[in-house]
Parts: sequence; C-alpha cells; structure tokens
Amino acid sequence: MGSSLRELRQRRRSVTATKKITRAMELIASSRIVKAQAAARAAMPYTLELTKAVSMLASAYDLDHPLLVEAEKPRRSALLVITSDRGLAGAYSANVLKLGEQVRTYLEEEEGQEVDLFITGQKGLAYHEFRGREVAASWTGFSESPSARDAKTVADELVKRFLTPTEEGGVDEIHIVSTRFESMLKQTPRATRLLPLVVVDDDGKQEAPASANGDEPLFYEFEPDARTVLDALLPLFVSNRIHTALLQAGASELASRQQAMKSATDNAQQLIEQLTRQANQARQAEITQEITEIVGGASALSESA
Repeated sequence: MGSSLRELRQRRRSVTATKKITRAMELIASSRIVKAQAAARAAMPYTLELTKAVSMLASAYDLDHPLLVEAEKPRRSALLVITSDRGLAGAYSANVLKLGEQVRTYLEEEEGQEVDLFITGQKGLAYHEFRGREVAASWTGFSESPSARDAKTVADELVKRFLTPTEEGGVDEIHIVSTRFESMLKQTPRATRLLPLVVVDDDGKQEAPASANGDEPLFYEFEPDARTVLDALLPLFVSNRIHTALLQAGASELASRQQAMKSATDNAQQLIEQLTRQANQARQAEITQEITEIVGGASALSESA
C-alpha cells in the first residue's frame, strides 16, 4: 500500500510540473497573439491602397501582363502550403495539411495537372518528407512572426516559376493553402488561387475601387504610364498577398496553441485533483492498516500475559 501511495504522489508531482509548463506556454502564446494581430492590422492600410491601385489598372486599362494571362489548358500548378514551425498547436497544421491534400488531389485527378509543392513551416515539410514526396522549395523559421522580407523571398520564387515556360519547369497556376484568423476561437483553413492574378479584397471578393462616398469609381493618374506602373505594382501585390496570408497564419497558429495549452492545463488540473483524492484514500487505507496491526499486536500481548 505504501508503494502505491508513493507512486501516486510521484505522478501528482509530475502532472503538477507539466501543468506549470503548459500554463507558461499558454501565457506566452497569449502575449504573442497581441503582437501578431497588431502586425496584421498595421499592414492593412498598405494592402487596401495597393489593392485599389492594382484593381484600377487591371480593370480600367486594357493591358496585357504575364501575371494576368491565363493558360488555355494549365498543365502544372504550384501549391504553397503554409504551416507552423513548431507543434503543440492543436489541429492547426493538421487542418491546413488536410485541405492541402484535397487541393492537390483535385488538381491532379480532376484538372489533370502536375503539382509542385512549396512549403512554409517545419511541420508541413516533415509531413511531406515522411511520405517521400518531393518538395520544390521550402522556408522555415518564421511561421509565428513573418516579415515582409520573408514574404518577398517566397513571392520571388513563385513568380519566377510562374514566368518560366512550363516546358522548362515553370507552372501555369499558383495556389495557396493557409489559415485565416477569424477570432481567438475560430481559425479557418482556406485555399485561393494567387496566379494568374485576380484582384480580390481580404475576404476573397473581387475588388472594385470606389470613391470616398462610394458613388463613383475612383480613378488614378499614373506616371510615367500605366504599363510601367503595372509592371512595378504586380510583383508587390503578389508579395503583399503572401505576406497577408503569412500574418493571418501566424496569428492563427498562436491562437490555436493558446487554446491547446489552456486545454492541457485544465486537463492537468483535473488529473491532479483525481490523483490527490486517490492519494488521500491510499493514505487513509495505510493509516487504517497500521492501526489494525497495532491493535492486533496489543491484543496478542494481552492474551499471552
């Protein structure tokens, strides 16, 4: 009985230590979410103005640009899957990888395309390497706090592949699978086509620039000319779209980790209470056994006397 009591106490100490760790990780994730949301909000004005300008160019001017031209029959697509670098984030990476599998299967089986995989995050990279799949390019180390430079690195590689002829290893379409931050309790995986470019707002709706009062279209004057400005803005727009997706994914990862750690902390507390009750019962049984042995010994001595 004593051995059982010692085992229960040891298990309780172990669970208590685990609870302290998960609680600390919960607090760290909570503090980082604030920074991630602030970064996403700070980038929003630039995103909106860039979207309006590109939308005006794409809709008001009859310009032919490689990033806007759709292939008659796409033969190969690039699929960018945005995952986390670390675990302990609940089903965050699993959900986005599941959607990525669905998109890949659709492109291969329904559209008859080859799919080149591009991965951000160590979890996604490990997932595909474990299954023996070739990854065209991967980027890790910034899933929680992506910078504009990180987004540009990813965008430059994808745009280069898109501008390369298919016969030389290029792609006809680029798709992104990432997670949208809805709230602290809801993060939604979603898939979007990045290239050929369709100008959309942050909710995935096609953008139509309007004036301040919303009555008439908002027109711009471009210097030196619309074509030159479009050549400069479209790569920026692609990079900005990827940066937005990375920021949303980073906030989603932290929110998912905060929820997972809170759940682990609550479960640890319940287990501690259960082990405490069991230890008290074991201790009471041990005391009862000792009293019984003392009474029995005293009775034996009195009878022998």
